[in-house]
Amino acid sequence: MALLDLRPLDSRRKRALAKTPEGALRDYLSVPLPAPSTRLADLPLLAVDLETTGLDAPTGAILSIGFVPVDGDAITLAGARRIMIRTGAEVGDSATIHGITDDVAEQEGVSLAAGLAELLQALRGRALLAHYAPMETGFLERACREVFGRPLVLTAVDTMQVQYRLLATHASQEPPRSALRLWAARARYGLPVYKAHDALTDALACAELYLALAQEPGVGTTLRDLQR
Repeated sequence: MALLDLRPLDSRRKRALAKTPEGALRDYLSVPLPAPSTRLADLPLLAVDLETTGLDAPTGAILSIGFVPVDGDAITLAGARRIMIRTGAEVGDSATIHGITDDVAEQEGVSLAAGLAELLQALRGRALLAHYAPMETGFLERACREVFGRPLVLTAVDTMQVQYRLLATHASQEPPRSALRLWAARARYGLPVYKAHDALTDALACAELYLALAQEPGVGTTLRDLQR
């Protein structure tokens, strides 16, 4: 059954692997992704957050990457990382949100290729976990095409989507957008308040929210259930 569940995504991964030259992306693609039938108790994830110069992947640039592994029902803090990226692009007004200035990015950052390589190594064999995952997947897809010339094949879990489904199930009307924000979702579970817009802190915040959501009866028991 697992083979049938995995086949469409795994076929894409194998096709991409066959066309990808040696390097970080090929190494990532060489490891199978979690099957949709993987139980949450056994599911390996990597909570990821990006700080960027804007919200639009085609025109924005990645300034920092934060990630932390989640193994089943445990957050593995030993694997947590924050990576500053030296993009060469001007940070502009986005610095007022995340606090990363041009000087900081230049002095503390590594190349986008180096940052992606470290992220992809941590992401091998895991599902990407993010709050509003299209943001992270869109920027990472563009970055992989820019650096490696090939697409990124991944499977993702979106805590915003899971939160939406839970709220919609128990409400008679569309949940307000404000209730879907990361910090509002965390407040619902009594999770601590962190300073926002730091990539590592936001990745950790997403990981903690995921563990709270996973305990909800309506979430399900498998990766497929999370992605409904």
